Amino acid sequence: MTASSPNLLTAALLGRCPACEQVSLFDGTITFAPTCGACGLDFTSFNVGDGPAAFLIMIVGAIVTIGAVWVQLAFEPPFWVHILIWLPVTAALVVGLLRVAKATLLIVEYRRNAHEGRKAD
Repeated sequence: MTASSPNLLTAALLGRCPACEQVSLFDGTITFAPTCGACGLDFTSFNVGDGPAAFLIMIVGAIVTIGAVWVQLAFEPPFWVHILIWLPVTAALVVGLLRVAKATLLIVEYRRNAHEGRKAD
């Protein structure tokens, strides 16, 4: 990480390559590109795994549950209103936050030079 490197949140939100800082981390909405188009860094060598999804289950679940309970207690809408509100909110939060969480984990792995588990010599 250089002195001019953006902070972690900025880099993750924009999908910046951790090596060259070009916006090239994602190939799709939440799919990593195989390599950086600018510097050639191999993104497939990083193991992001299910970590971001596990955190999002708890974070999005808590946000949606608290929101649904609050709406129910404040307005007492019919059940179909909850479906119209919370299904799109949940989908948007999951996709938006999953992209940021995956990028954050990959950038942290790169900056910390993390590798698969191995014993120190």
